Amino acid sequence: MDTSQIYQTMIKPSWSPPGRLFGPVRTVLYLMIIISYWHVVIQVIQKKLPRTILIPFVINIIANALFTYLRFKKSNLLLWLIDIIIVLITIIITIIVIRPHYKRVAYMQIPYLLRVCFATVLATSIFIMNK
Repeated sequence: MDTSQIYQTMIKPSWSPPGRLFGPVRTVLYLMIIISYWHVVIQVIQKKLPRTILIPFVINIIANALFTYLRFKKSNLLLWLIDIIIVLITIIITIIVIRPHYKRVAYMQIPYLLRVCFATVLATSIFIMNK
């Protein structure tokens, strides 16, 4: 079963968006994430920022990468929920640590934060409905 079929078979709340919307939204957000994260990496390489500032960024990238795998390949809703919470927390930390240095990068995370807040509520709902 492919990922769209797995999503279709889950019990979802009535306000759940159709699966076809996830791709375009994710594409735009990922472009913003790549641009902003790359800017931070360059600043670290140029020693304008300490390397430790990359910690929440790296954790976020790893958790984000695991999200689709846990959701669709493993179909483990509890791990999916834990993972999206980690993504959410690392976005918040990322905004907090980078804002004093580069407000533009922090502000570029806001659409990502809003999408992940929605995704966290959706994941929680799906987890509860499919227990």
